[in-house]
Amino acid sequence: MHIFLRVPALKALLSLTLLVVTATAGHAQLGVGRPMGRSIVDGIIAKVDNQIVLKSDLEGIYGQELARAEGKPLPPDTKCKILQSLALNKLLLAKAETDSVVVEESQVKSELDRRMGYFVQQIGSEQKLEEYYGKPLKQIKDELRTQVKEQLIQQKMQDQIAGKVSVTPREVRQYFNRMPKDSLPYYSSEVEVGQIVKVAQVNNKVKQATQAKLNELRARIVGGEDFATLAKQYSQDPGSAVEGGYLGFFKRRELVPEYEAAALRLEPGGISPVVESQFGFHVIQLIERKGDSYSTRHILLKPETGTTDTNEASLQLTKLRRQIMADSLTFAKAAKDNSDDKLTSGNGGLLQNRRDASTYLPLDQLDPAIFFTIDTMKVGSISPPLPYRTEDGKDAVRILYLKSNSPPHQANLNDDYQKIAAAALNQKKNKALDAWFALNRGTVFLEVDPEYAGCQLLNSIN
Repeated sequence: MHIFLRVPALKALLSLTLLVVTATAGHAQLGVGRPMGRSIVDGIIAKVDNQIVLKSDLEGIYGQELARAEGKPLPPDTKCKILQSLALNKLLLAKAETDSVVVEESQVKSELDRRMGYFVQQIGSEQKLEEYYGKPLKQIKDELRTQVKEQLIQQKMQDQIAGKVSVTPREVRQYFNRMPKDSLPYYSSEVEVGQIVKVAQVNNKVKQATQAKLNELRARIVGGEDFATLAKQYSQDPGSAVEGGYLGFFKRRELVPEYEAAALRLEPGGISPVVESQFGFHVIQLIERKGDSYSTRHILLKPETGTTDTNEASLQLTKLRRQIMADSLTFAKAAKDNSDDKLTSGNGGLLQNRRDASTYLPLDQLDPAIFFTIDTMKVGSISPPLPYRTEDGKDAVRILYLKSNSPPHQANLNDDYQKIAAAALNQKKNKALDAWFALNRGTVFLEVDPEYAGCQLLNSIN
């Protein structure tokens, strides 16, 4: 079974790891390290073409597995399995580079903002996150960027390899029947929860005021004031504001289309008119072009939503709730057609368990805001509109739907078909990935540190 690594849950991340950048042979790799005040000797333990695996990568994940085990001993081959997964993920990256598989920079930024927002929300504030890591938020974010981008590329490669794999009901039953009866999983109380989200839309008056303010700043720059100084003072992009709005070099199609189109119409040193994108309003300065890459700086202003805008979103959800409760519209249809949360709208509004991609959420692991809402709800009921802040920080309103609430029980096909099907599908996808690795293992250079030569599992890709 492959362990295709994701960013760990925040509690594990904060208790066990510290993001650090280690530069090797001029190539920066994002590794997993320790909280401030502790150190271990780091080094390269595997190479897959120009991709490297650090000892701290392995040890950090091993520490997380120890924490999850809650005192129980781990299998003796755990480190070997982790190293295999790390090496296989690097193979995905190596082949992605060869095959020119890329992800849009806007997708990287969106995912990075989502994760950082989640981290900040869980620990309490940006200041607390900075205190824990002992470094500014921008530095934490910059160091996480490489890891996020690599994971998105790995996921894209996995989707290309095994994305069309599916399982039949017969295969699901066969998978379940092969499971030893004395080791069937025991599930705690679980719920299925749906949501319909409406993001508060900024009214035209506020947008016009934001554009006017940005036009004033542009006029000051054209009049001779320093772009970088004004960016530090006014820009609402925390990642670049401290650098005078400087974003660095990007290739074509890595930034959102509106931004890129405006930047590439400029001559070096030129200043764009006000440009609107999904992130807000920009004034852009083109600094330099190098082949297919270009560097820019910008000032970003974000129109703020107000009470009126939130009220409008709430009214829309109130109307939808009435229609659903009157049986003139299903919750799933309403979510698909109306929800602004694209992660759940295609799934009938149902939230997914990030561990196994099912819709069943352990009650003791729910977001407190959801738990305390559904705690008093009956199955099939829908909450009134509730204030909500999206993971990327936007003001919104949502209604919650309690679809099911199951008591603790041992796994069975009747109650847990979706979860068992997901496990069967994962196994089948792993087989597809195994076949891909077997086909491609001879196309890359692989070197493993002698300390880990005993990891027989690595021989499968040697």
